[in-house]
Amino acid sequence: MLESAQAMDAAGIDRLVVSDHVVFGENFDAYSDPASGGTAGGRQPTSPDGSWLEPVTVMAALAATTTRIRLGTAILLAALRRPAVLAKELATVDVLSGGRIDMGVGVGWQREEYEAAGLSFEGRGRLLDHTLEVCKTLWTERRASYTSPELTFSGIHQMPKPVQDGGVPIWVSGTVNRAVARRIARFGSGWIPWGPALEDVAGSIAAMKEAVVAQGGDPTDLQVQGASPVVKRRDGSVDAEASVGPVPTLVEAGITDIRFFPALPEKREHIIDVLSPLVSAFRDVTRSPEMSAPAMNPQTTTAPQ
Repeated sequence: MLESAQAMDAAGIDRLVVSDHVVFGENFDAYSDPASGGTAGGRQPTSPDGSWLEPVTVMAALAATTTRIRLGTAILLAALRRPAVLAKELATVDVLSGGRIDMGVGVGWQREEYEAAGLSFEGRGRLLDHTLEVCKTLWTERRASYTSPELTFSGIHQMPKPVQDGGVPIWVSGTVNRAVARRIARFGSGWIPWGPALEDVAGSIAAMKEAVVAQGGDPTDLQVQGASPVVKRRDGSVDAEASVGPVPTLVEAGITDIRFFPALPEKREHIIDVLSPLVSAFRDVTRSPEMSAPAMNPQTTTAPQ
């Protein structure tokens, strides 16, 4: 994994994201149940005994072995962590990485994770808001104070602060709904669409921006994550030009951060050989004069398999 990240860094990938599960139960049907936070037709990619490394720890390891690539979570179940400890962990990794950390968050779909942490699954939305409130407070106030039904403190100092102004950027995952829009308006620099929001990207982005405005936010600079499939030739190699073919349409729809999921070889030099043409093709298509002004800075993202 570390060698793959180093190869991505060398090849010019802009962002690498990792995902999160603290524990697993055995009710995988919940992953495809929208009522539980899942997505209709979705399928959890591992068994209950699949290996999931803790993502903040992983980002620390990646930060120590890379130099320029941004590192993020898509997503972190932030509500499962004690907020002050999470704020400290992320600020630490942001400092050590030179300000290369993003935090993508969501409420998740699995009741068992909340129960194992002694937390309310039904109250997970408020738990996430509370976690983000505390993180933002500790990241931005030198002498911090905070009051909520869950927690009260005053005269608290947590140093060092994150390198990035305003703290670690927060990306909020979810469908187009009032709770997600409110979270974006309060905390978010980006949105990770989920479930039905992916079916009509352009319509979903327009609807989300309207919802953010209704919640008192300004979506002018809202970043939005999307994805483009990796196209392979008959011999199994990556067809870079075909893979970036959907990018202009995605960018025109309002996507700013485009993820690719290539199957990567083991050796670093071979990974670079796979990714470099993809990055080059991506740069060529996003520099096209036909691109509209808001589309000039999309970012290529890949996630470790």
